[in-house]
Amino acid sequence: MEPLPASKQLLGDKAYDSDDLRTWLKGRKTEPIIPNKKNRTHPHPLTTRRYRQRNTIERMFCCLKDARRIATRYDKSAKTFLNAICLIALSYWWLN
Repeated sequence: MEPLPASKQLLGDKAYDSDDLRTWLKGRKTEPIIPNKKNRTHPHPLTTRRYRQRNTIERMFCCLKDARRIATRYDKSAKTFLNAICLIALSYWWLN
């Protein structure tokens, strides 16, 4: 992740809960929004509102992957693939 520019926050799931990652993120001035594992002795604070927004985004990606065209990536060019993603996302948004 070093080549990527630093962000204000990093949303992650429990698999990313490690002290090394949290220290590295704080060195980059990035706030880690990662829930604590059950076996953590000293839990870190968690902004639950932000973590819920991560869940919303993750559910949207799951809906996109329900479309066979997106999951198997039939489109050869990136532009056509992006158009398919936009069209499917719009149709899901319109139906809900």
